[in-house]
Amino acid sequence: MKPLTALALTLFSATSLAAALDVEEQRLPVAEATLGNEVTQRYQNQVSALTLRYQTDGNELTVTNKVAEDGQALWRAAVADVQAGHLDDRSLYWARLSARKALKQNEPAFRMAEWQRTILLSTLEKASRGMSDIQFDDDSEIRILLTGFDPFLLDRDIAQSNPSGVVALALDGRRWTVNGRKVQVETAMIPVRFEDFDKGIVEALLTPYLRENKISLVATVSMGREQFDLERFPGRNRSATAPDNRNVLTGANAQNPLPPKLNGAPLNGPEFVEFSLPVASMQQAPGAFSIVDNHTVKTLNGVRDAANLASLTDQVSVEGSGGGYLSNEISYRSILLKELLGSRVPVGHIHTPKVSGHDAKTTEAILTQVQAMLNQAAQGL
Repeated sequence: MKPLTALALTLFSATSLAAALDVEEQRLPVAEATLGNEVTQRYQNQVSALTLRYQTDGNELTVTNKVAEDGQALWRAAVADVQAGHLDDRSLYWARLSARKALKQNEPAFRMAEWQRTILLSTLEKASRGMSDIQFDDDSEIRILLTGFDPFLLDRDIAQSNPSGVVALALDGRRWTVNGRKVQVETAMIPVRFEDFDKGIVEALLTPYLRENKISLVATVSMGREQFDLERFPGRNRSATAPDNRNVLTGANAQNPLPPKLNGAPLNGPEFVEFSLPVASMQQAPGAFSIVDNHTVKTLNGVRDAANLASLTDQVSVEGSGGGYLSNEISYRSILLKELLGSRVPVGHIHTPKVSGHDAKTTEAILTQVQAMLNQAAQGL
């Protein structure tokens, strides 16, 4: 047998080296020390099952399938947990990062190239965010697709929760009847990462449903201000100076708003779009908070309360009614996609009241009122 050449040794070593952790994964030790096992290790059984398969199964195709199954099991465990009354989205977030860390730093039972690891990580992300678990019943007549967001700005507060994430977990698969028609909600969780948006995560998720008008309503949800805001006029540009969850900055600001990207090119669309939520019905939902039909936007010419979309013609967007961060952007992208596809599905964004850290009582009030808003919306669909 011929000895391995130096090049071959280098290539073999490269495939066996653990991958570097990203900024989100690097926060795990701080989270574990600060939040404790009750938050960060709550779904350890699911993470351990995934890690064990990865380290012991020598068939790469089987491992990929099992990572998808284990990622989905992680999502379903969090859904069941929240629906049983544990109103906390943080455990899913930190468990997903633990699973990612395991895939990066443990050696698999088969020889793996870096592109294969990328596929495994992507599979885990999609499955553990509920994106592989969207299944509407054949007899559901009103189908609502709702998205929430991960916790964010964790360098400010590692204990931060996101009520929109709790809403997504609490409502996944929920069914009820309105005026004799069966309503069903399916949900997914969106990462707070510019790169994922630039690669088209929103468009990939929503296109099959909007193109075929397979659903009745799309509601994107995120944490916002003091009250509920239904964001009427999302803007095209990014202007927030806050980093994403990987501490990426866009370079945009209020003086220099920048368009997002889609597959390497600037996202092409009007400066502002308008939602199509059944706003009047949704504002009738009872609850602890006011529900505002928010028309306020910011352009390079200043802040204005826009009466209609036509009044924003020839303006450059700095902030949509949903701001200049990813909350605004998911709404803009969703509505733009609806228009490009000629879809009849109502689409729009709900900003929930904000919480500091984790506040179960306020989160419960937010969840109750979002449910009431969806019920009100369903009556008119």
